[in-house]
Amino acid sequence: LMAFPLLVAGRTLEEFSPRLSASAQVVWNAPTNNLPRSLWVYQRHGPRIFSPAIISNAMVLGSLQGKGIPKPPTKDFFIWEDRGPNYPGPIPALFSIRPAFGTISYCRPWPARGAGTDLPSDTGVVARAWSELRRFGVDPKQVKLKDLTSFFCCEDESGKPVSKRLCGRGAFLSRQLGGISFLGKGDDGSAEGFWIELGSRGELRGFCLNWPDLDQHERHQVASPVQLMECIRKQKLMVLPGDEEGGYFQRLKRLGSARKLAITKITLYYSDGVFGDWPTNDVPSQFVAPCAELETAAEFKDGKATAVFLSPILASDAVRLLKR
Repeated sequence: LMAFPLLVAGRTLEEFSPRLSASAQVVWNAPTNNLPRSLWVYQRHGPRIFSPAIISNAMVLGSLQGKGIPKPPTKDFFIWEDRGPNYPGPIPALFSIRPAFGTISYCRPWPARGAGTDLPSDTGVVARAWSELRRFGVDPKQVKLKDLTSFFCCEDESGKPVSKRLCGRGAFLSRQLGGISFLGKGDDGSAEGFWIELGSRGELRGFCLNWPDLDQHERHQVASPVQLMECIRKQKLMVLPGDEEGGYFQRLKRLGSARKLAITKITLYYSDGVFGDWPTNDVPSQFVAPCAELETAAEFKDGKATAVFLSPILASDAVRLLKR
């Protein structure tokens, strides 16, 4: 998500939330009958030491077995792309195992290149995702199809620049915690579950398994609608940007002029980190905690608009943020 790196850079939630006037109405119109009264916060249980079978299967899937299959690493392991000794930029990794994060991932060489022909159908990508999931020892009952993803290349297969071209289709099978999926689409490796992307003629373009070992840590009461509406007024939520949205901050300013903001739907998710206290360096979050997306409808003098907020869902998080 665009806002997460900005928060990491030291910016605050208030900068990504509209400043409503005191006279603006904030109303709750979302059904809450299916909301649980409490939710678990999970804690990472040490580094994930992947089994030799899982590592071997992952490398075979990426056609990297010729590189030599490593013993299960306890620290980060990378296979770097060969771009020659004088390549001027950073060298990307083809394959990585990151035990502290609980991830195994692969990315084909020169991922920005590709053909836009003979791409698999969405049905084909989903079927391949379910099929390859078995390599990683994940019980299919622990995941759910959440998102389909698209990748647009800026170079053809020979490296010649081309206009934005669809060259990859992906599917994300999200891990389920108590029946709740993870926030995100899986294509950036940050959401727990299994993601795979295929290109022309079914060529594997990339995959990522994000599956740390987790223990139930504490169960917390779910925030009330009154607490969440107060978080909106005090700018303790975050408006989610659209895909490649260029006018995000202009839209945020316009939302601040709304006469009325109605919450129309709430959806629960899990994500790494406690809401509003995400890590600021390359270390995994200690906790995996629930959050929510709030779909809203805004009314202005001259029209209407919709916006989606990323919101805390635990009462303890709402109370903590409102005290800041």
